[in-house]
Amino acid sequence: MSLLIGLLAGVFGGLLGVGGGIIMIPLMVGFLKIEQIQAHGTSLVAVAFTGIAGAIAYGMHGSVDWTASALLALTAMTTAQFGARFANDLPEWKLKRLFGGFVILIAALMLTKPYLHQFAPNTLSEWLKIVLLLVSGTLTGFLSGMMGVGGGTVMVPAMVLLLGFSQHTAQGSSLLAMIPAGGAGGWAHWKLGNIHGNILMGLIPGVMVGTYIGGNTANLLPDRELRYIFSAVLVWTGLRYIRTRIPAAEHP
Repeated sequence: MSLLIGLLAGVFGGLLGVGGGIIMIPLMVGFLKIEQIQAHGTSLVAVAFTGIAGAIAYGMHGSVDWTASALLALTAMTTAQFGARFANDLPEWKLKRLFGGFVILIAALMLTKPYLHQFAPNTLSEWLKIVLLLVSGTLTGFLSGMMGVGGGTVMVPAMVLLLGFSQHTAQGSSLLAMIPAGGAGGWAHWKLGNIHGNILMGLIPGVMVGTYIGGNTANLLPDRELRYIFSAVLVWTGLRYIRTRIPAAEHP
């Protein structure tokens, strides 16, 4: 089952330029019956391998900006560890509700994706670009460590909207930045005891194969229909998580 989960997450992650954690986490909680925080930690380790396969696929088509990826990862590696510790201290019901809201936000970003380039600035100084990438990495890293995702849903709009990157270059660069950022967050979760090693044995090969397939077919499939279907599934998933009940013992 973990192999299939990884394969599905990898294919969609490669197609849409995201780490796949937003798919892996609900499936691991629902089908493998593991705790929410453990799903976040386990997902984040797999996300690092998603980045490897995805960056290779996009890099073969010249759609990776190595400098931008390095700047994003520079701050994300630090803040991902803080995000992991913050998530570890939250009650499970609260973490589930926050994850649900985050997933719905991702759905909204997916729907606006084709229109992002219209708002991209014409010119920015090189120093301002560096600052924006470092700030984006800071936010992305924290969310990545907290939510167990790669952070592409934050990095890609930032690169397209603020820096004028093409959609494919932004997706390829975000996947490359996920490797060190996901690794740092995964290491923090491992030290907190939030990693399921047995699940990773199936998840990692599945996600790498799936991401490679998705990354290489990203230009061949109808983007609009994929986004609509994916966004609808995310909204449905997010609403289910938001409705998570507070345990009776924690009611005021």
